[in-house]
Amino acid sequence: MRFDLTDLRLFVSIAEAGSITHGAAEAGLSLPAASERLREMEASSKVRLLDRGRRGVTLTEAGEALLHHARLILSQVATMHGEMGQLAKAMGGTVRLLANTAAITEFLPTRLAPWLASNPQAAIAIKERQSTDIACNIALGFAEIGVLSDSVETTGLTLRPFVTDRLVVVAVRDHALEALRQVRLGDLAGLPFIGLTEAALQDHLKAQAARIGMRITPRMRVRGFDDICRMASAGVGVGIVPEAAARRCRKTMRISVKRLAENWAVRRLSLCTRSDAELTPLAKSLLGHLESERPISFPPAP
Repeated sequence: MRFDLTDLRLFVSIAEAGSITHGAAEAGLSLPAASERLREMEASSKVRLLDRGRRGVTLTEAGEALLHHARLILSQVATMHGEMGQLAKAMGGTVRLLANTAAITEFLPTRLAPWLASNPQAAIAIKERQSTDIACNIALGFAEIGVLSDSVETTGLTLRPFVTDRLVVVAVRDHALEALRQVRLGDLAGLPFIGLTEAALQDHLKAQAARIGMRITPRMRVRGFDDICRMASAGVGVGIVPEAAARRCRKTMRISVKRLAENWAVRRLSLCTRSDAELTPLAKSLLGHLESERPISFPPAP
């Protein structure tokens, strides 16, 4: 016995109309097509479903049973379509994401691209903030997901490992810094410095410099880490960038790369949320995607 949804809709329409002609019209079928379907349904079930008379049709006992099940099935199908529609609607919209400079420029683009490609109705509103500000904004509900350093205060928030981000010093190859066994921020005092324009990382470096009584006054400010490396390779000055950026740029530029020795220069970035239960389905989908990716870490610099 093989009835499809068109068969079931037709049968319900005929039963409710009491007429094959009117039922066929309600189901959007021609009378010959409807009659053929009815014949095939009775042949397949091996029972008579309708008693045909001059004033229309009435249901047999088998027809009454079929009508009951057909209504249940069509109702379940309608419920299924409704739920799928709600889910599709929920999967459209915008996720608010906050991240620090390194996450936005080095790690998130490649992570977000496949998710966005798989969710064409979705959008991501991403803003750059310092880790302390990210934690505060997530706690207040101003954003759904944050990417921050787990060294900041995150009481009451949920953290998941994302990447390990190490800050390094870049300079022209054969720079005097290469002779040092390890480099600390204080070793850069007095050297021409290349910084970023209006970046959370630049504010972070200023704060760390202030703690040791040092002032960072960039000789030049540029927009991205690649630009810092490019300037450094030309001997313009030294800069501080994520190790991921330095490794990438070293393939095409004459730069020396030295890790900063301070503990604060090793930043374990985490995915941060206030409460998973408060996340929208779209935000949960994005969080699951980011969490499923293998955490990135880098081997020691040669």
